[in-house]
Amino acid sequence: MKVIKNIAAILAASALLAGCASVEKQDWQNCALAGAAIGGAAGGFGDDHDHEDAILSAIGGAVIGGTICALMADEPKPVVAPKDSDNDGVADSIDECPTTPAGAAVDNKGCALDSDNDGVADYKDQCPNSKAGAMVNELGCVDAFVLEGVNFHTNSADLTDAAKAILAPIALAHHTHHTDVSLLVSGHTDSQGASAYNQDLSERRAAAVVAFMVEQGCSETKLTSVGFGEDNAIADNATKEGRAQNRRVELSVK
Repeated sequence: MKVIKNIAAILAASALLAGCASVEKQDWQNCALAGAAIGGAAGGFGDDHDHEDAILSAIGGAVIGGTICALMADEPKPVVAPKDSDNDGVADSIDECPTTPAGAAVDNKGCALDSDNDGVADYKDQCPNSKAGAMVNELGCVDAFVLEGVNFHTNSADLTDAAKAILAPIALAHHTHHTDVSLLVSGHTDSQGASAYNQDLSERRAAAVVAFMVEQGCSETKLTSVGFGEDNAIADNATKEGRAQNRRVELSVK
């Protein structure tokens, strides 16, 4: 009788192993229950009154069944993030502009934003509020634009700290995104003082801006400075406000 039980136990274990192996993702609890049932049946085979063997076999079957499934269960597969070569947050599979520069704001297609629709992406646009339909240059500007806030210490060509803070990102944008664009830096003064003095001051101030941008990484061959003195006024020199507007530095595409 013991031989028969042993044979039955072996056949039951084989059936359990085959059953667990055939299930791609088997739950270990179900295997344990199946093992208990098969083990109990094997333990009681041939002797309806041998309850102790049946119980012990059921316990053994449960342990074996659970262990087999635990060992044979598939390892959870790691989640692989979709490839995003330009790190703009849009997966390559749907990215219509896969070479967007780092840090550029993009739309849901992965293309750089152009808020004013002038054809120049925001990350390159030095005049981000151009009027709709305006013809702009490579900088996104209609004409030369005034570098607002780029001021100098009184009667000198020394840039203020505030002016340097304004020029730094402009220089960065130029040597990062506009390396093929030549720029003209123009200095202007008001009409106070001698004309010759104002001419010289405007030239030195424009040159100071170019020098600072070169220090920030711009190519000297792409920057030209020029001074216009008190000529080309854009406001009334008879008023304090007008003179303040005339004391300016402009940036344009050469």
